[in-house]
Formats: sequence, C-alpha cells, structure tokens
Amino acid sequence: MNPLLLEFSTLHKTPPFSLLKNEHYKPAIEKAIEESRNEINLIINNQDSPTFKNTVEALDFSGNLLNTITSIFFNQTSSETSEELQQIATEVSPILTEFSNDIALNQHLFERIKTIYNNKEERQNLTTEQFMLLDKTYKGFVRNGANLNENDKDILRKIDVELSQLSLQFGNNVLAETNKYELNITNKQDLVGLPDGVVEAASITAKQKNKEGWVFTLAYPSYIPFMTYSEKRELREKLYLANATKSCKGDEFDNQNIVKRIVELRFQRANLLGYKNHAHFVLEEQMANHPNTVFSFLNELLDKAKPYALKELEKLTDFAHSLGFEGKLQAWDTAFYREKLKQKLFDLDDEKLKPYFELKNVVSGAFAVANKLFGLTFKESSQIEKYHSEIFTYEVFDRNNNFIAVFYADFHPRPGKKNGAWMTTYNCQFIKNGINNRPHVANVCNFTRATETKPSLLNFGEVTTLFHEFGHALHGMLANTIYPSLSGTNVFRDFVELPSQVMENWCYEEETLKLFAKHYQTGEIIPFELIEKIKASANFMEATNIVRQLNFGILDMKWHTTNPENITSVFDFEKQSTQDTQLTPIIDGTCVSTSFSHIFQGGYSAGYYSYKWAEVLDADTFYFFKENGIFNTEIANKFKEYILSKGGTEHPMELYVKFRGKKPENDALLKRAGLLVNIN
Repeated sequence: MNPLLLEFSTLHKTPPFSLLKNEHYKPAIEKAIEESRNEINLIINNQDSPTFKNTVEALDFSGNLLNTITSIFFNQTSSETSEELQQIATEVSPILTEFSNDIALNQHLFERIKTIYNNKEERQNLTTEQFMLLDKTYKGFVRNGANLNENDKDILRKIDVELSQLSLQFGNNVLAETNKYELNITNKQDLVGLPDGVVEAASITAKQKNKEGWVFTLAYPSYIPFMTYSEKRELREKLYLANATKSCKGDEFDNQNIVKRIVELRFQRANLLGYKNHAHFVLEEQMANHPNTVFSFLNELLDKAKPYALKELEKLTDFAHSLGFEGKLQAWDTAFYREKLKQKLFDLDDEKLKPYFELKNVVSGAFAVANKLFGLTFKESSQIEKYHSEIFTYEVFDRNNNFIAVFYADFHPRPGKKNGAWMTTYNCQFIKNGINNRPHVANVCNFTRATETKPSLLNFGEVTTLFHEFGHALHGMLANTIYPSLSGTNVFRDFVELPSQVMENWCYEEETLKLFAKHYQTGEIIPFELIEKIKASANFMEATNIVRQLNFGILDMKWHTTNPENITSVFDFEKQSTQDTQLTPIIDGTCVSTSFSHIFQGGYSAGYYSYKWAEVLDADTFYFFKENGIFNTEIANKFKEYILSKGGTEHPMELYVKFRGKKPENDALLKRAGLLVNIN
C-alpha cells in the first residue's frame, strides 16, 4: 500500500520519510486529486442553497490529502532532489495545474460562491475572518478566469500548464549550472588570503569529488568566502563570471528563451483577465496595490540611497588604490576590498567573529529569543523522521507546555539542494471540528559545514540569515486561524517579510548576543568590544546594499510591466532596465535574470520590492521594541497576537496599526540605514 495514502502513524502525523519511495509520489498525487474532485463534487451537487459553511468553508477545508502529499513532494524537489524526482515533477506539474484550473474555472462552483458574495444578509453575519475568506475566495476565482468565456478559459488553461513546466525547467537549469561548476585549485599559492577553515572545506570538497587539491563551487558557503578573501584577482574574476553567467551561455541549461516565454505568458494571462500587465494583476492583491506605487517607492529610495552609494564606492576605490590597485573596481573586486576596508575601519572581520558563532549555539540563541519573546520551548526529538540524516527535528511547546508545532532544520548544502535559504511547511495550521491542527514547519539553508578540525562556524551574514528564516518559521508555527488558506504565511507578499526581517535586528543587540555568542573552544562569551564593533559596522556600506536590492526590485518590475513584444534580448533588456542602479561596470555576457529564481521559479514575480517594503515595517517595529526593551513581553505578545498569529484574517495594514498603534514611517528605515544625515 502506498504510505502517502495512509494516515501517518508517526509522532504528530509527520511524514514517514523512511517509507517513502520516488515511485509513490505520482500515483499518490493522482489518487489525491481524485479524492479532491469528489470533495468538490459534493459541494457542487449539494441541493441546499449555497451558504458560507456548505460552500466557501467546505472548499477551504477540501484537498487536505493532496496538500499534504504535494507539500512533501515539492519540498523534496527543493531540498533533496534527484533526476528521477525532477522527471516526476515534470510529469505531475501539468496534472496539478489542470486540476487547479478545473476548480478555478468550474462555473457551477463559482456560481455558488458568487451567490454568497452577493448576499448582503449573509455577509453581514460573517465574522471578520469569514468575510476575509469569502472575499479572498471570490476574488481568487475571478482572478483565475471564472468570468471568462469557454474559449478564453481553454487559453488560460494552456498558459498555466506551460508556465508550470517552464518554471520547473528554469529551476532545474539553475541547479544544474550550480552543481556542474568547479574551480579546482592545485597550486597552494593560489589559496593566498583564504582563511584556514575555507581552505579545509575546499579540501574536503575535492576529496568528495575525487579531485586533487581544493575545489570551490558556486554554493554560497564556498563562493562568498572566496570572493571575500582570495588575493588572486584573476581567480575571483573566474569564479564571479561562472556565477554571473549561470544559464545564459547558450548551452543546454540556458534560460534566456524560458525567461522571455514566461514573461510573455504572464503578460498574455494578465491581458486575458483584463489587466494591463502581470504587475497590475499581482499588485491588486498586495499592500502596494499598483505598479506606480511600487516604482515611486523604489525610485524614492534610489534617489536617497544612490548618492551615498556612489560616495561609498569612491571611498572604497580610494582605499583600493592606497593598497596598490589600479583602475576601476569591477564586480569581482568589491567584496574583497569591502572586507579589507571593514577590517581597517572597525578592526573586525568574519574570521574574528566566526569562532563565537558555532551553528548549534546560534540555533540555541534563536530558540532563546523565541522563548523570551513568545514563551516557546524547542525540544529535539529522535522520534520525528528525517529526509536526510543531517537534519534536526524539534517539538515546539508554549509556556503552558502545550504542543505548538514540529520544526525541521536543514542547514548545509548538498548536490540535491537549491542554493539560498527558505522556510516551508509540510502541514499548515487550521481549526476544524474543534481540533487545532498544529503546523509542521521547516527552515532550509546552505551554511558552512563542519570540517575535520572545526565545527560548523557561521559568518555574521549566515547568523542573520538563520534569524531571518527563523522569523518566517515563527510566523508559521504561531499561526492560530480557523481556515488553512488564511493561516501563517498566507498573507500579502509585501507583508510576509516583516516577521523574518524584524528578527534580524536581535542579532545586533548585546543582550541577545550574550545568550549564544560563545567561543567554540573556550566557551568565552563574545567580548563587549566585539559587540560594539558589530553594532558600529551594521551600516557599513549600507547604501550600496540598498541600491543592490533596488536593482533586483526594479528589474523585476520592469520585466512585468513591459510589453514583451518590445523585448528581443534578455541581456539588452536587463542592461537598459538596471542602468540607474549599476555602481560597477556591467560585464558583457553576465546576466541576473537567467538565474533570478525568486521571480521566475518562486512566488516573487512583481513582488521582489517587498523585501524593501517590509524593511520599513520591520525598522518601525524594532524601534517600538528598542524604546520599550527588546524583550518587552507586552509588545511581544501584541506582535504575536496581531502579526504572527492572525495570518491573512485581516488586512495587513489594519493588523499593523493594531499592533503598533499607528502606520509605519519610512524614516525608521532611513534612520536605521544612516541615510538621514549629510554626506561628507
């Protein structure tokens, strides 16, 4: 019997990974689709008049088996994939898209929903959460083609199937490009400048690949330290170009045509549904609401940040020249000289900090912060099955020892794992028949591995990344809503980054660092002077960082507001779109778009701006804490009640005002970034 189709007998009904085989997925998905169809048919064929309970609520609770199976499957294709799993994904994605469209384009189902939506008497009797679900459901049908004629519905179906296939192929190509590249160094002199731990890790990688010497890859824990510390400029250039030309070299893994086709199909889809372009379609259901709002927001930040960024680049160039560098800094030079300048200005570098950030201690620190703020306790459990031996599994409890969630932590790169870091769920929270179904949440990252002589020691960027993703996890774990589609991170895209980004702020606070920043050999708490240097360097070249993020946000918006008929070359379009955000010369043959997974594989199309948008919220939020104590339980309880627990049950700005007492102020972000002072 297929274990995916049986009720899981594991602790908290977590996935029984030891029983799962690749051949189980497709039949299970097909069977679950059949079951979901039966649930939908019961709603449609109900002879009673349409009500919120027998239609909208019933629809939201339907498909639980399918959601469980697909969550497991697609989490595997992101974190532990194989060629066989990728092939299965190619086969099931169009089936899932077709089923999704069968629901969204079902006229009988839509008529029932529309009847309820137009029934003023019934709407008046709904709770706020029920009304949000009705509104989201009705708009979801309309925005997915329910009002189209049959011919246009067929066109929409074909577009959606092709988009799902192209998105998968895009991601597979990026992963293949990332995995295939190796910088194999055999001359020890070419390692000059690299920290011992980085060299040791490269030696281990070489042995794993049966190569002599040292191997560096495009995985972040390998790529970033090399670009930061290697004294060999020609090798930095080589590695940079390998990374910056992913999937745009005209070979079998090239994504240029895929990018153009995705953009074309999104544009066609938006037009078909009555929208000017994809950005208008996406933003209608976001806090920003309109592309003009996003462009105004991004351009305002660019106008304020770019003069500072240019000044930062000028200072960095002068510093590089003082060390003997000649000419203009190129993209493969900036990280290297930034680190050297940072060391000079603050007497601080990651190699001094890393001994205080052993992975297990940083994880304990994140747990300690969650305990102080929200009363959560994380207990490691050997009874929860894992999909890989190096994963950590936890049961999460509240102050009263009530079970809250299951938490999976997957921290290190593998050939079958995508680059980057993300939070995901295996099982979302909802309340049905009086039972509060608690969530199963995972953080997946790519952090520096342990070596033969050292445990996993994180650089400070990895520390903030861990806290960022843990913020997303808290959003999922502390969810407390009735309906699954409104639970946890099911909020507007430009609101979802608030819980994650605000958590990063705790990493810079002495009160927090003393909880977990302990030297891995001596157990010594991080010295006060190092904490002061961390805080002093927090805004180091921050304007440059802001402009870099604005580059991505503007590029995303340009892709999704431009008529694709006017786009012939991915290279030319990207160059033209980002010319105002470039600080170093653009290198021919390099391209961001062809590996920009956030917008061409993930869910951030016409939404990458949300990282900066949410920074306004998180800066304003943390000032609230700072003014009253970073572990102020009263404020933490309000944050939990209105931000972390409510999900999408109310409009996010209404929730924010309930938490904060007022709307956020842009000045909070600018003040934190140090952009409210004169340039000197």
